[in-house]
Amino acid sequence: MTIANTAHQINEEIRDREVRLIGADGAQLGVMSAREAQVRADEAGLDLVKISPTATPPVCKLMDYGKYRFEQAKREKEAKKNQHVVEIKEVRMSPGIDIGDFNTKLRNAQKFLAEGNRVKVTVRFRGREMAHTDIGRKLLLDFAEQCGELAVLDKEPKLEGRHMSIFLSAKSAKTNK
Repeated sequence: MTIANTAHQINEEIRDREVRLIGADGAQLGVMSAREAQVRADEAGLDLVKISPTATPPVCKLMDYGKYRFEQAKREKEAKKNQHVVEIKEVRMSPGIDIGDFNTKLRNAQKFLAEGNRVKVTVRFRGREMAHTDIGRKLLLDFAEQCGELAVLDKEPKLEGRHMSIFLSAKSAKTNK
């Protein structure tokens, strides 16, 4: 994490003729030249930071910029810690899958959904199986129905080349959005 790539203009980088100055406590100090504002910042031992460059005149604030960046980085790190990245897990089957294997795939998908991840369920057709895509569609719809309490079907079964797939999203993830 580098402080060098600043989003704000600070101290000597501010080249505007006049600026509106806000004190470290948030009090309005009025409109003055950028040079005069810099002198006040130096006297207070603080940095002059342009916080609103689009306003007329631009708004600058007296603050300890290093401390401000540290606090901001800390807040971002805390926010990142609390967010959950939703991954897409994939479950693959063939149209001739037996009930035991189907149940194993179903349990895995339910585990993924319980963790809050999305699940892509794919049926792969080989050779002459392509003539019976209706079997794969029924298999996928049965799979989605079995996951009904945990998941919502995002898309109807779609055939792409030799693969037919559906997407399932966890119900709890849908309600949080």
